Order: sequence, then structure tokens, then C-alpha cells
Amino acid sequence: MGGAGLLLRLRLLLLLAGAGAGVAWRPPKGKCPPHCSCSKDSALCEGSPELPQSFSPTLLSLSLIRTGVPQVKAGSFLKIPSLHLLLFSSNTFFVIEDDAFVGLSHLQYLFIEDNKIGSISKNALRGLRSLTHLSLANNHLETLPRYLFRGLETLTHVDLRGNPFQCDCRVLWLLQWMPTVNASVGTGACAGPSALTHMQLSHLDPKTFKCRAIELSWFQTVGESALSVESFSYQEEPHMVLAQPFAGRCLILSWDYSLQRFRPEEELSAPSVVSCKPLVLGPRLFVLAARLWGGSQLWARPSPDLRLAPMQVLAPRRLLRPNDAELLWLDREPCFVVADASKAGSTTLLCRDGPGFYPRQSLHAWHRDTDAEALELDGRPHLLLASASQRPVLFHWLGGRFERRTDIPEAEDVYATRHFQAGGDVFLCLTRYIGDSMVMRWDGSMFRLLQQLPSRGAHVFQPLLIARDQLAILGSDFAFSQVLRLEPDKGLLEPLQELGPPALVAPRAFAHVTLAGRRFLFAACFKGPTQIYQHHELDLSA
Repeated sequence: MGGAGLLLRLRLLLLLAGAGAGVAWRPPKGKCPPHCSCSKDSALCEGSPELPQSFSPTLLSLSLIRTGVPQVKAGSFLKIPSLHLLLFSSNTFFVIEDDAFVGLSHLQYLFIEDNKIGSISKNALRGLRSLTHLSLANNHLETLPRYLFRGLETLTHVDLRGNPFQCDCRVLWLLQWMPTVNASVGTGACAGPSALTHMQLSHLDPKTFKCRAIELSWFQTVGESALSVESFSYQEEPHMVLAQPFAGRCLILSWDYSLQRFRPEEELSAPSVVSCKPLVLGPRLFVLAARLWGGSQLWARPSPDLRLAPMQVLAPRRLLRPNDAELLWLDREPCFVVADASKAGSTTLLCRDGPGFYPRQSLHAWHRDTDAEALELDGRPHLLLASASQRPVLFHWLGGRFERRTDIPEAEDVYATRHFQAGGDVFLCLTRYIGDSMVMRWDGSMFRLLQQLPSRGAHVFQPLLIARDQLAILGSDFAFSQVLRLEPDKGLLEPLQELGPPALVAPRAFAHVTLAGRRFLFAACFKGPTQIYQHHELDLSA
């Protein structure tokens, strides 16, 4: 503190000591501890090896200088509840515990200065409801615990200067707290990190701190390998459905609230299945099972008290080797589009007509389509098809059918496409097995290249919006899969985490589900069991 602060403390000490009264006072015998000098209302202790205790309970002012106390413990001042001023200076203690000043409900001035304190507990100041002046100046504090000042509504002056504060995420709460209080706060300068050394804390912008992190941690494994995974809500309960070709089934999972795990709920027989696509219409549940051989099927559950049963064989002459299936809504009616990868088959749009789904349009014949993606551009439905034989082609819904609009330049050998929206823009994630996978952005007439990401053995580049995070996972058959996050200020995907062997092997699809306040990521793997990860938010400012 400066000279003005020192004068303030001296005046307070004189006032509380009754200076100028002209009457000398001696305390009752035994009430002034060794190493202390006492007057009627005040005491000053210097060089005491421990915290003095035998003070008068009516003491108003106490100064402790160069004591040998290693720490200020809880309830240290319960015997002197009338204190109005408490000063520590040049002491050796290094920590102040929770509730160190409990019982001092009348304390107005607390000066803890020029000590060796490196730590103060978050509840150390609890109960000081009359405190107006607080000084922690010139100590060894690199950070302060969040909520340290909670309940101190009467504060008018706070001095934190002279501490080697590390201006990282741990000071973010302090920067956010200062503008919210009616108190003058002296913070001093940063001691680190190097980029901020000597910068005044009061000049830091809280918006520049990136103090929220996320982490995906393993949660559960689900038996067989899978090619696709989808989430859906039925009867207000979240479910997942996996396409498991080697087990020959679509496996529906639900959440077991007692075991806190995902458990199988129902199995649909579907040999060589590549995609299980759910559709919920009120109490009715449909599942399209796209199969490489034996014909694709539609399963149906008319009401919640029944089980799913085969309902319809879908376009047996057109769907010869499906590779992907997507759900879309056209003119307020549900439709499926099934991408066919055979030379003789045809990607087909199937729409609801009466009780079943029937071909509405054949698209892209002879091009061996590997993936379909439904999206909305300029307020209209669009469909993007990726093929083994040409660049991805974009169709738009016009006059009751899909018409070719454009293709995507600079995008050869694209295996699959997925889109996401952020900041009013539409982005594409284009998966390439060999070469660089790509991120593109719609400019109003064309998708333009925004970013390239090295990918080796990738079959999936899946964007996912989990909580507030726009993520994208670039899978790999040969290396670790990369979890990336969109950084809004840069407009680019940045590396966040790696997921890989031995758990995650040859991923083919990702999906997430939120339930009971928890968020889970499913990873369908072709060469291993499906892995479930839990999404955690980490507050680095805590």
C-alpha cells in the first residue's frame, strides 16, 4: 500500500487505541500476552512464536508483526469477537485456512500485508459481513480462489497489489468480479505468463481468455462391430440404433436408469445391413434397414405396446447394393434417399404413400454412389451425392423432384459428405480415403474450399454439435482419429483430442445423445466393437 494507505491505518490504530484521551489504562492482569503491548482497546504483538490468545474480549484493534505462526487456522480469533481492525505484517505463515476469521462479525479493516502467504482458502473470509477494507498486498499469491469474496457485500476498498499473479484462466473470475462490485480494487501487474508479464490486471480483457475445455472419456463398449449409428427419441426417451452387418441385425439401445448404462432393447434381423435409419411419426416407429444383399426392408411399430416387425420390401429392382440411407422431409412428407453403389442400381428417393414408402424418383444412375446428404440451402431442400466415379453433385428440390444444380469443384475421390451450420453459414465436411479431407463453405452459389486436413484411411468426417461445441471427428483406419472443434474467431476447425486404438478401430460413423444431464458420443467401428464416450466440460478457471 502507498503512503495514503499507511496514514489511514495509523489513524485507525490511534483512534481505536483511544489516543488523546489523556488517561493511561492498564488491562486486567494476565490479559496482555507475552511479546505484546496493550492499551484499553488495542494490542500490538511482535515476534511472538505462536498466535497470542489471552486478550480482553472487548479488544477492538490487533496488530501481529513478525510472528512465528506457520498458518492461520480456523477459529483463531473466536475469543476476541469485538475486533474492528486486524493487521498482519511481515509474518512467516504461508496459508490461511477456511473460517480463519469466523466470529469476527464486526471486523471492518483487515490488512494482511508483506507476509509469505502463498495460499488462501476459498472460505477464509467467510463471515466477515461488516468488512469494508481488505488488503492482501505484497504477499506471494499467484492466484486467488474463486468465490473468495462471496458474502462480502460491504467491501469498499480491496488492495491486491504486489503479488506475483499468474494471469491465466485462474484469474478470469477476478476480472469478471471487479466490474460487478462497488469497491475500488488495486490489482497490480501480472508476473506471468511471459506474454503478459508486467501488464496490469485491470487492463486485461476477460473475453480473450479461453478457459473452457472439453474432453471425451471412454464410458462403455457395445459388443459387435457396426457400420452406422443413429440417435432418435421415441415416447420422449432417447434411443440409439446400430447397423451391425456381421451380427446381421439392427440393434436398438436404450438407457438403463438403474444401472446407468446403455442396454439392448430390441433386435431387427437384417443380414448384411449397412444402415439402419429411424423415423418417428407420433406413436409409430419405422426403421429402414438398407442391406447389401437380400433386399432392403422397412420395419414398423404401429404403437408403443408392440414390437417392430417387417412391413415392406423397398424397391427391390433399384436398390441392388445400398451404401447409405438418409431421412429428409419434402413438402411436409417424410422420405428416404438410399445411395446405391452398384453399377446396375440407382440411388432412389422413396416417399411415404399410404401405409408404405415407394420410389418417387431415381437419381444419379450408373455412378456408384457411396453417400447421400440432405441439407437446406437458400431455404430450399437440397441433396448432395458422393460417388466413386465423379465429383459430388448437388441437387435442389424443384417442381416436386430433385434437379441437378451444380457439382463441387476441386473435390475428386470424395467418399462421403456431411454438413453443419455455424454463424449463419453452411459448411461441408468431405471425406477422402487417400489425400486430404476438406472443409467447404457455401457462398450462395457454390461450395468453396476453406480448409484441408490430412487423412489416411478415412471413411468418416462427421460434424457434431454437442452442447455449445461444434465438433468434427475425422476417422482413420490406420492412425488415431482426430477430434476437432470449430474456433469461431478463426472460422476453422482446430485439433482438440485424439481417439484411437486399442479401443477405437476403423470408425465408420459417430452420433451423440443427451440424457439425464449427460452427453454421450457413440463411435461405430468396422473392425471392433462400438465405443461410447462421455462428453465432459472442464472449467480451467476453477
